Amino acid sequence: MLQTWIASMTPAVQDRMILLLNHVISRETHAMARLRPFAGRLVVFHLQGWPAALPPAPDLVMGLTPAGLFERLDATHLAGGEVLTIELDASNPALMALGSLLGERPRVSVQGDAALAGEISWLMENLRWDLEDDLAGFLSPAAAHQLAAWGRATASAVATLARGIKARGPVGRGAA
Repeated sequence: MLQTWIASMTPAVQDRMILLLNHVISRETHAMARLRPFAGRLVVFHLQGWPAALPPAPDLVMGLTPAGLFERLDATHLAGGEVLTIELDASNPALMALGSLLGERPRVSVQGDAALAGEISWLMENLRWDLEDDLAGFLSPAAAHQLAAWGRATASAVATLARGIKARGPVGRGAA
C-alpha cells in the first residue's frame, strides 16, 4: 500500500521540485545561458546508501531543454544520451537533514560530463531563491519583507538548535 502511494506521488513531487528549480534558474538569464549548450543531456540524482528500513527513494532523472531549463523524465530515457550522475550520500538521512539545516553540503559523487558537472556546481554555489521578491509579487513589499525577516530569524534559530544537537553527539542506547 505504502509503495503504491509513493509510486503514485513521486512524479508529482518531482515535477514540483523541478518547477521550483526552473523558477530560480529562470530569474537569472546568465544561468540559463550557461545551461543551453548542454541541451539534450541528462542529469540523474541518486541517493546512495539509502537505508533499507525506509521506503526506497526514487532517482530524479532530468533532461536539459534548449531553453536552459530542466524537465523531469522517466528512467526509460536513460538508455541513450550523455548522463551526468550525481550521487548524494544518504546513508544517514537524519544527519543529512541536520547538515542541510546548518548549511552543510552532503558528500557527493559525480560521474559523467565534467563540463556539465562544473555548471551544475556553479548553479549550486551562486543561485539562491529570492523568496522575499516572490512574496512581494502577491503581497505588499512591506509584508513580504516582514515575512522574510521572520523566516530568516526562524532559520537562524533552527540552525542554532541543530548546531547544539550536533555538538551533543549520539544519544540513546549504545552511545558513549
